Amino acid sequence: MFLLFFSISGQYPLVTNVTVTEGATANLTCRVEYNDNTSLQWSNPAQQTLFFGDKKALRDNRIELVRASWSELTISISDVSLSDEGMYTCSLFTMPVRTAKAYLTVLGVPEKPEIDGLTKPAIEGDHITLTCITQGSKPAADLRWFRNEKEVKGAKEVNASGKTFTVRSSLQLHVGRNDDGVAYTCRVDHVALTQAPQQATEVLEVHYAPQVEIIHSRAVPQEGQYLKLECVSKGNPSPDPVMWTKDGGELPDLDRMIVEGRELTFTSLNKTDNGTYRCEATNHLGTSSAEYVLYVYDPNAVGQHGTDHALIGGVVAVVVFVTLCLIIVLGRYLARHKGTYLTNEAKGADDAPDADTAIINAEGNHAHAEEKKEYFI
Repeated sequence: MFLLFFSISGQYPLVTNVTVTEGATANLTCRVEYNDNTSLQWSNPAQQTLFFGDKKALRDNRIELVRASWSELTISISDVSLSDEGMYTCSLFTMPVRTAKAYLTVLGVPEKPEIDGLTKPAIEGDHITLTCITQGSKPAADLRWFRNEKEVKGAKEVNASGKTFTVRSSLQLHVGRNDDGVAYTCRVDHVALTQAPQQATEVLEVHYAPQVEIIHSRAVPQEGQYLKLECVSKGNPSPDPVMWTKDGGELPDLDRMIVEGRELTFTSLNKTDNGTYRCEATNHLGTSSAEYVLYVYDPNAVGQHGTDHALIGGVVAVVVFVTLCLIIVLGRYLARHKGTYLTNEAKGADDAPDADTAIINAEGNHAHAEEKKEYFI
């Protein structure tokens, strides 16, 4: 009786659900713990028999037998497509027939994304919208934007197309000069992309008007010294060449004033070099300039000024020190005399009926104390 119950309860097929990506191979396995020479069968979602035992029933070159025995029937479906998705049935032909169902899930692999909407070059101040699109994902893919390596948020839109999805993500930009050379990347994340995510990258080129700054090699230029002024201009396209002028006109002494690229070099300064020097840079988007006022110092005067400054600094330090000492001494003096006053007043308050009497007693005690001092002297 026990053996009969075991044989009946053990004759149930066991299956598991299977998930594969589109184009891969799916293995469907059906097992029984106990089988008394009863055949196993696999059927597709349309209830077409695929294999009955080791006998192939459906003419489909993608379907092959992997293993067939009294306790197991395993088949494979190669080059799986989305149309293969569905419920597959394993049947054990006992009386009655027992079945088990396994669901085959097919993941749609998203296509490599494409980025649209990029204008080359963009102009500083433009408003542009970058759109990233990927098709063929199942379930719907996720799109993420990155500005260089930092993630930025886009607006996502999902549309169904048959069994798959088309996903778009838009990124709105107010273009600035800091965006020049920045890489914007759209990355696709999906469960079917097990090794690496799909992504597309576009590098933004931004044209902008120049900005100019003059850098000088000496803080206090003196007669006979060498001086270099560098015109640092930033713009795209690069504003080459730059133009140097003095006091609104041309440079007067090209033998001592040498212009090389963006640099203006004075080989030996003298008083005639005093004036306002201007650097101007231009590209097709605008013009920018910067000015440097040059005053050439007498080396002897600069040394005398240095000595005077040191002397003045020493005097100021001494005055500050003496003032602090006086404040400390005065503070200690006032604190000591305030304590004496409070002590005398307290003495006068002893046994006094009111405040006036206390003050009079205090004055009397003070006079008495003076008399005592005279007596002892």
